[in-house]
Amino acid sequence: MKPLFLVGYMGCGKSTLGRKLARRLGLSYALVEEREGASVSDVFRYEGEQRFREVEREVLDRVIDEGAVPVVSTGGGLPTWSDNMARMNAAGCTVYLRRSAEQIARRLSPYGRRKRPRLQGLNDEELVAFMERDMAVREPFYAQASLVVDCDRLSDEEVVEYILTRLKDGVSKYKKWLQIRITRR
Repeated sequence: MKPLFLVGYMGCGKSTLGRKLARRLGLSYALVEEREGASVSDVFRYEGEQRFREVEREVLDRVIDEGAVPVVSTGGGLPTWSDNMARMNAAGCTVYLRRSAEQIARRLSPYGRRKRPRLQGLNDEELVAFMERDMAVREPFYAQASLVVDCDRLSDEEVVEYILTRLKDGVSKYKKWLQIRITRR
């Protein structure tokens, strides 16, 4: 079974939507960051971003090689490092969950802001400005996804339905197994 990778900026809903998609499909789910055994903040703090990206790639390779997890949510920076986006596209189907910086800022709880090292200490205005700049740098990587979903005007349930419909309609050449699975439901 080839994996379905959810990519996008931190806080765009990859974890929430990944769990919902997996539940709807009756498939397993993994959050790359949870499979590392340490929090993102701890790895950033004690070993630095470079080491975090290396560990993230190791986990990605393991998920792909094991083939046991069909729905995978990545960290926001994973697609931008090394050849990770090409690796995911070759191994399965990638879905970019695109949201505006303003909407992501509204979605982030105070805990969500604290647990993301790159957002700590920013006020609301600084947060949106930082995200807009950072998202512009990451957009070319995210845009390589098999499917791009503009999520700003959709509820989580509508995003899930949209993804399932697009995959069922054959948008992704990687998802024949998913088309069969959806048809059986």
